[in-house]
Amino acid sequence: MNTLDAMHTFLQVVQSGSFTRAAEKLESSGANVSRAVSALEKHLGTRLLHRTTRQIALTEAGKRYVIRCEEILSSVDEAEAEARHAQITPVGRLRIHVMPALANHYIVKAIAAYRQLYPMVSFEMTLANRIPDLIEEGFDVSIVMAHQLPDSSLISKPIGQTYSVLCASPDYLEQHGIPTEPKQLEQHECLSMQSTVLPLDYWELESDFDQHIVNLTHSPFTVNVGSTLREAIINSLGIGMIPLFSVHDDLHEGRLVRVLPDYRAKTFTVHALYPSKTYIDAKTTTWITFLSEYLPQRLAEDTTMLSVK
Repeated sequence: MNTLDAMHTFLQVVQSGSFTRAAEKLESSGANVSRAVSALEKHLGTRLLHRTTRQIALTEAGKRYVIRCEEILSSVDEAEAEARHAQITPVGRLRIHVMPALANHYIVKAIAAYRQLYPMVSFEMTLANRIPDLIEEGFDVSIVMAHQLPDSSLISKPIGQTYSVLCASPDYLEQHGIPTEPKQLEQHECLSMQSTVLPLDYWELESDFDQHIVNLTHSPFTVNVGSTLREAIINSLGIGMIPLFSVHDDLHEGRLVRVLPDYRAKTFTVHALYPSKTYIDAKTTTWITFLSEYLPQRLAEDTTMLSVK
C-alpha cells in the first residue's frame, strides 16, 4: 500500500461525502476507493469512518487523522512545487570546487557578475588543486584545469583553454644567468607545483618547432598553491612554471621576466565537472552556461595581453 495515495483517497472520500463521488473525482471505481480506505484502516489498526448505506461519518480517530492528512499532504504539495520551481528558477546555495588560481583570477569575478543576474543564488566555494569526489563531498560543480581528465562518471564541459609560462625574477637571472635553450634549465633552480592533475616531476615544454622535457626530481621548492609559487619566484628562489594569467601585472611591471619566451607548457583545458545530465536544477545549469560564455573571452583576452617575449 502506498500510504500517501491512501491518505489522499481517504481525504477525497471525506471531502466528497461518499465513496461514489470520491471515485468519480479520482477517476477510479467505488470498489477501489473502498479497498484503499479499508487498507489504510488495517495499516493503522483503527477505524476511520462509520459506514452506512446512506452516509459516512468520521470516527474520533478519523477526525484527528484527517487533520494530520491535510497537513502532511499540504507539505508534500509544497515540497513538490518547490522542487519543480528549482528546475525553472535559479535559487538556493551552489556548492562549487575551484582550483585556486582560477578562483582568484576569474571565478570570484564571475560569481559577482552571475549574481547580478541571479541574486537568489548563493555560493559556497572550496579551493583545492585536485579533482574532488563530487558525490561524496557534496559539490554541485567543480572547475578544474587539466591536460587530460581521469576516467570517471562525471559530466565534463570544456569552458576554455590556457597555458603556463616560465618566469623568474630579474635578481635571480642576474645572479644565475638567462637560459637560452630548454636543456640549460637543468642547471637552474626549478620550482615545482604540486597537484593531482599536473605532472609533479617534470615540465613538458613546447614551441612552434619542438618539445622538451625538463626533469624536476631535484627541485629545491615545491608548493601546492599557485599564489605561493608566484611569491617564491618573485623572491628569487628560482625559475617557475606558472599559469600565464597569474603573472599579468608582474610581467608588465618588471617584477618577473619571462624565461624562454618561445616555449610554453602544454595547453590546459578548463573544465566544468558535474554529476549528471538528468534533473539538474536551474542554479547549476545557469551557472555552467554563464561560465561557458564568460570565461573563454577572459582567457583569450589575457592570452593576447600576456604574450610577451
